[in-house]
Amino acid sequence: MAVALTILTEPRDPGARRTLDLAPGTSILRAAQAGGVDITATCGGRGRCTSCRVKFVAGAVPPPTIMDEVQLGPDLVREGYRLSCQCVPCDPVTVQVAPPLEELSFQILGGGPGPNALSRVALDSGIQKQLVKVALPREEHHQTSDLEQLCAAVGLTPADVGTSVLQGLPAALRDDPDGVTVTTFAAGGAAGRDRVLAVERGDTAGMKFGLAVDIGTTSVVTTLLALDSGEQLGSVSSLNPQAVFGGDLMSRIAFAQFNPANLRKLHTRIVGLLNQHVEQVCRESGVLAKWIYKVVVVGNTCMHHILLGIDPSHVGLAPYAPVMRHPLVLPARELFLKVAPEARVCLLPIVAGFVGADAVAVALATRIYESAEVRVAVDIGTNGEVLLGSRDRLWACSAPAGPALEGGQIRHGMRGALGAIDRVEIADDIRVHTIGESPALGICGSGLVDLLAVLLDAGVIDWTGLIQLEARETFPPKLRARVEMRGEERLVVVLRPGEAGARQEIVLTQDDVRQVQLAKGAIASGVAMLQHVAGVPDAGVTELMLAGGFGNYISIASALRIGLIPPLSKDRIRYVGNAASLGAQMCLLSEAERGRAAEVAARIEHVSLATHPDFERIFVEAMNFPGAS
Repeated sequence: MAVALTILTEPRDPGARRTLDLAPGTSILRAAQAGGVDITATCGGRGRCTSCRVKFVAGAVPPPTIMDEVQLGPDLVREGYRLSCQCVPCDPVTVQVAPPLEELSFQILGGGPGPNALSRVALDSGIQKQLVKVALPREEHHQTSDLEQLCAAVGLTPADVGTSVLQGLPAALRDDPDGVTVTTFAAGGAAGRDRVLAVERGDTAGMKFGLAVDIGTTSVVTTLLALDSGEQLGSVSSLNPQAVFGGDLMSRIAFAQFNPANLRKLHTRIVGLLNQHVEQVCRESGVLAKWIYKVVVVGNTCMHHILLGIDPSHVGLAPYAPVMRHPLVLPARELFLKVAPEARVCLLPIVAGFVGADAVAVALATRIYESAEVRVAVDIGTNGEVLLGSRDRLWACSAPAGPALEGGQIRHGMRGALGAIDRVEIADDIRVHTIGESPALGICGSGLVDLLAVLLDAGVIDWTGLIQLEARETFPPKLRARVEMRGEERLVVVLRPGEAGARQEIVLTQDDVRQVQLAKGAIASGVAMLQHVAGVPDAGVTELMLAGGFGNYISIASALRIGLIPPLSKDRIRYVGNAASLGAQMCLLSEAERGRAAEVAARIEHVSLATHPDFERIFVEAMNFPGAS
């Protein structure tokens, strides 16, 4: 029999509550998600993080599970906290959703102007506008129509006109004696126009705009460009709202599999965010949404499928086959995207498995496909990709680092936002820098990489990742006092309350180190695996390019120290910004580049890491840290 579950959703507002029916055997998290109450579950509800914790404020508090004790620790368990994904109450209860960190001003790498790459792109977006005068029907016996007269004026057929154009056609043709502006799209940039997207009264020929959208697992970046000049008029970035249902792709796929209605939740979340982005960039730039006629979208395979409302379940099951791989063009109205209804939404092709359109965009932006020497591009993120090759041959693999490098599944981890520890040094003690030099709230990915690097140098962590509690006496006194054993848990106290403005203690636990090892092992083994398959030693790599939001904020020295990237000289490693977004911008401005995306995708050879006989050995080696310096 169902029992009443009351959820307090706002800590500062006792009236903000929802009461749901909790079916027998159902966890609080599942009941909340089914009832439309958002409880963040970074690990997808597997008991591997603390993001879904709730505090019991009324009713019997269930005994803690083993995952409650491991993740929350004895203090929070005694205070009545439980992981909502693990908790299955049998009696009516009231719980308070634990407030998340007050993360403000997220440090998300935007699209960037990309002057060097875009300057080499011939501007040919396929969007054309022309002012025409249409001879309207004058006599009743004249068997014609507004549409036929329009088609005669522009040399097209009724089949070439989008259906939503017809709704405003009569008024547009009659409201301005000077004529109407007809917007057309020629896929492939051909001289002959093949689709009418809009008919507007008067002369609006100078108003041609487009959007480049990069949908990442963690963040989404939308960039507004003028199609005639290539000028960037605005850019907006946000956290992907799907993350509340899981920080990584497999968690979201599992969420979609759990209930068919969940796929619609994931789909509507991303479409809703994109419409918010459209509204924001239009407001800031003064561009009307109806003048946006082309949208290019890139993202990994899972994000691509969810945007289209395609079930991603089989992408998460061996042999990880996508439902479709080919490039797709569809009208914006089919996605309920609030730009011109007949605007063309262009999705770039997918390579295979989890190597999606974002990897193809990175290849375009870095021009790795035309390089005479072997280069490597690493897009570091929750679902990272690695590209290796030259004009002769290209390989790619997915390197799923998971959310650890974004602060997920780390005891005091957080995303790059105000108050996040982003740089760490050690002399006789730990010294930190926070984003915005604000009071410390937690530690983000770049700070984690820095912290592990300096702890390795100080001997606090050994090459296996073990916190060296037994060697405490050899550390400087201040550092020694930070290395502790609490119960059966080894940890390092990064900050005590009051230090760097921290309101609470911030620690690095042994499990945190293991999570980072898994994440960096995924990236490092991806690079090593492609080098192994291609027969390219470190000396044969001319350049390593770090792409993506996280990749462009980490310290190269620290990344080398922990073995996140191959041991190349620093002059062979460079940041390339948000290359996926830049590749999308190139395809937005040039149909030739969009055509090239299909050619490059066909050239890339997908390497499946999990099925390769040498992968397990390479991954285990990549998990370890390089020897002490």
